[in-house]
Amino acid sequence: MRLEPFPASTGPIVRHRPPAIFIADSLGLDFLNSIATPVDTPVDWLDSGDGLLRWLAQTKLVPAEELDALKARAMPGELDKLADQARALREWFRAFVRKHMGRPLTPKALHELGSLNRLLERDEAFSQISRHRHSDGDRLELQIMRRWRSPESLLLPIGEALAKFVCEGDFANVKACEGHSCTLVFVDRTRRRARRWCSMAICGNRAKQAAHRKRLKKKH
Repeated sequence: MRLEPFPASTGPIVRHRPPAIFIADSLGLDFLNSIATPVDTPVDWLDSGDGLLRWLAQTKLVPAEELDALKARAMPGELDKLADQARALREWFRAFVRKHMGRPLTPKALHELGSLNRLLERDEAFSQISRHRHSDGDRLELQIMRRWRSPESLLLPIGEALAKFVCEGDFANVKACEGHSCTLVFVDRTRRRARRWCSMAICGNRAKQAAHRKRLKKKH
């Protein structure tokens, strides 16, 4: 299974960026895809504190009002340091996924997950009964809440998404896009496990065009 060397995030990075990419069918893997090369220039959506907040806002992992409140309370440079931690977590998880993808994950991998468990230990989650509106009327529901005491608490829902994929995801169906320079990964949930591209509209279409040009060249 092909995996391109991953670009370092220290090179030229697009500042006026498109929305983050969510094609993996798993938020844990979409976290890995928060750095990618959609066209020809690397885009790191976590390259700064503001970038991390925008990515979290798109995922809806953190309530918008909590993101605003934490940004208002943060000390100068604090969110940028948090983005450094998020990128480090991303690349640690990328190495773990690369090592185990393509086959079922077994309990033997537990000893490799110490850093993720240490992150999860910081959580201050609690349950609360709340009122929720449904199409057939309001209901009382038990909801998991979280205390957002510091900017570092923003890493907790990310860690939870990674842990959920480790425990519930199928590593046997994790694939890398076959696009020539694409670095995106995804879970192949197609019936015959035949998915090859992050997106048919992007890498799939490029592959078709390349094959077409190759056929024309052979004819001439």
